Amino acid sequence: MNKTLSISGAIVFLLAGGVWWSKSLESNDPNIVATGGIHWHPQLEIYVKGEKQNIPQNIGLGVVHQPVHTHEDLPLLHLEFGGRVTKDDIKLGNFFRNWGKDMNEFGMNMKMAVNGEENTEFGDYVMRDKDKIELNFD
Repeated sequence: MNKTLSISGAIVFLLAGGVWWSKSLESNDPNIVATGGIHWHPQLEIYVKGEKQNIPQNIGLGVVHQPVHTHEDLPLLHLEFGGRVTKDDIKLGNFFRNWGKDMNEFGMNMKMAVNGEENTEFGDYVMRDKDKIELNFD
């Protein structure tokens, strides 16, 4: 009986230690944005030669619900992830892949601004909640 309690206690201790160790590794990884999911809403507007382009509703929704998608409340993008979220998960390029478009198909000489500041990360830009992203094509 005493041996069984000792073994059970050791197993519980090892499992708890493993969970703690695993969580400490995640929190030190600079690529991890969140471990408990996110529900963020950046805005995206696209202009070609000064003319605003329509982004369709419900991009990324269908048989498979993509975590980066649109609804009717455009120009908002929805970033809805459960669990662990990495910077790679929330890059702007993911939205265009879900849309089935290449960012460059809108034209040449793309300029990008995020929250009013010029940005050259384009598809690699890691979106944040309430970002205002504007793409301008000549």
